[in-house]
Amino acid sequence: MESMGTQRQNASAQEFVESVLRLSPRVAAFDCDGTLWSSDAGETFFDWEIKQGVVSAEVGRAMRARYADYRAGKVSEAVMCGEMVTMHEGIADERMMQVASQFMDHVFPGKVFPEMRDLLHRLDDQGCEIWIVSSSNEWVIRAAMKSFGIPESRILATKAEQENGVVTNRLVRIPSGPDKASVLHEVVGKPVDAAFGNSRWDTEMLALAKHPFAINATIDLERTAQERGWPLYFPDGTGRH
Repeated sequence: MESMGTQRQNASAQEFVESVLRLSPRVAAFDCDGTLWSSDAGETFFDWEIKQGVVSAEVGRAMRARYADYRAGKVSEAVMCGEMVTMHEGIADERMMQVASQFMDHVFPGKVFPEMRDLLHRLDDQGCEIWIVSSSNEWVIRAAMKSFGIPESRILATKAEQENGVVTNRLVRIPSGPDKASVLHEVVGKPVDAAFGNSRWDTEMLALAKHPFAINATIDLERTAQERGWPLYFPDGTGRH
């Protein structure tokens, strides 16, 4: 007999969406990179904005060195995500939103999984309270969520404090790993009925939910999902049906 995880993995896009809608979740939490779309918007934006000169050449060189250390395991995931936001110290929030919108419109289009966009829209139509939880910078996530119709008040992404509309080097939050579950508990303050994530950094958030879904799962999350009996689903185009 097939496990639930295997059944969900082999489901069609329509079957997957309908299976979630039948649960009638009141509160749902979604990761973004790898879950709603096929690649990492935060990392792609980081490379693109340095090439575009959004930050100074000096800051760009320093941050590329930090990123190399991160890839080598010398800098933690949370620290790297935070520094990829505070590197914008002194830049106006309005300017960062303009840049992020340009990036999402012209550099990152076409990467959203259609069935995940459909799922969010239909959950919203059902009256579900949707929360977006991402370790990527808030500007990119805010820009991306415009097409999903998700208000900024429901976005919990890596964010820096501002002074008079200008970015500082002080962080408000870095929702990564266990902190994804923590920020949902602190900000949402109610049970999470369904959660969707793709990597080990989403494990605690998925475990928090009544109905966890591993979407486009990395190998380590796929293993965890199989061990815990969490449904697995690989969107069309990932080649992992």
